[in-house]
Amino acid sequence: MLNERKVAQMAVYLLRRRGGRMSHLKLMKLLYLVERESLRRYATPMCGDRLVSMPHGPALSGTLNLMDGDVIPEPAGWDDWISGKAHNELALREGAEDIDLDELSPADLEILEEIWGRFGHLSRWELRDYTHNHCREWTDPDGSSLPIRYEEVLGQVGYDSDDAAEIQQRIAGEEGAERVFRELRRSVS
Repeated sequence: MLNERKVAQMAVYLLRRRGGRMSHLKLMKLLYLVERESLRRYATPMCGDRLVSMPHGPALSGTLNLMDGDVIPEPAGWDDWISGKAHNELALREGAEDIDLDELSPADLEILEEIWGRFGHLSRWELRDYTHNHCREWTDPDGSSLPIRYEEVLGQVGYDSDDAAEIQQRIAGEEGAERVFRELRRSVS
């Protein structure tokens, strides 16, 4: 289940590294690679977004909706720190350079920095091509989108099929519990 505040802080981190502005395609590819690396290292997603195959490669579905302005962002989330897409670019809002990235653990920051170090110098098109060629969980959706299960990613990053299936079940259970807690918080407030 997408943690909007966390994915927004992940984006802020990467935008800071790029000087405050980046193509939305490049940012999406970097965020996907971060999520993939978190699954590889810790068998858990960093932001919990739904993974999808899109024409330009794998993507984070809810994050893409936030980037495109297709959903109403949560308070103290995406829209507070990141501008709306203009000319296929996203930028930090004024003051976002100074926000505390309190949703990100030291392990999260390490992954973000590693992915930036490995891929930050690539253009959006080079990143798109990289994800097409190296993220084997991606399949061409023929102009649409197709879901990517965590189990597929886990298999591609080195987990055997039994472990990947078990991890997929654990993540689904955690997401179900999070939904229940969110509904309880809404009903109380």
